[in-house]
Amino acid sequence: MSTVYDCSKREPRAEGLAAAAASVRSSRLVVLPTDTVYGIGADAFDAGAVQALLRAKNRGPDMPVGVLVGSWSTVDGLVLGVPPQARALIEAFWPGDLSIVLPHAPSLQWNLGQSRGTVMLRMPLHPVALELLRDVGPMAVSSANVSGRPPAATATEAQDQLGDSVSVYLDGGSSGEPVASSIVDLTGDTPVILREGAVTRAAIAEVMGIGVETLA
Repeated sequence: MSTVYDCSKREPRAEGLAAAAASVRSSRLVVLPTDTVYGIGADAFDAGAVQALLRAKNRGPDMPVGVLVGSWSTVDGLVLGVPPQARALIEAFWPGDLSIVLPHAPSLQWNLGQSRGTVMLRMPLHPVALELLRDVGPMAVSSANVSGRPPAATATEAQDQLGDSVSVYLDGGSSGEPVASSIVDLTGDTPVILREGAVTRAAIAEVMGIGVETLA
């Protein structure tokens, strides 16, 4: 049985965050608001919970799950290294709607799908999401919808699609018009824009100090 918590009010928000943290630590799924669309999340280091997330979305491991973090410093423990271009993007756009793909630290025991030794990281600009992430640590998070259906802009829309596969729904109100994060892949010799979303190609190139034409 799922529980929905209204995070616009102080007491339900505190109760909801506590319940969500307990759920994540117990290998269960939660839905949380972000600055783009609502996300369905699990403990990034709990392979069983990540598999449950993929099942809830009716999605295979060929589309690996990204990871949300609650602070800049968390990234250092998750990747092989943070190159200067990545650091510049983090300082310019985090928290916010830019995802960065980097080689993950080989010592990490996680299974996010067929990620080929990489991880997609983002720090969301939403107070509820940040409070939960700072409590439980990195979370594997994907858009809160069944694959092939529209992403959820409200907790109700997420619940309509995901139902009781999720333990806790944190209702942070409408996310507005759904806009995906931009994704930059920094795992190769040349930066690659995998998706141009809320952050423009031009803004990304300017921060990295390169010409727009050099971005693949």
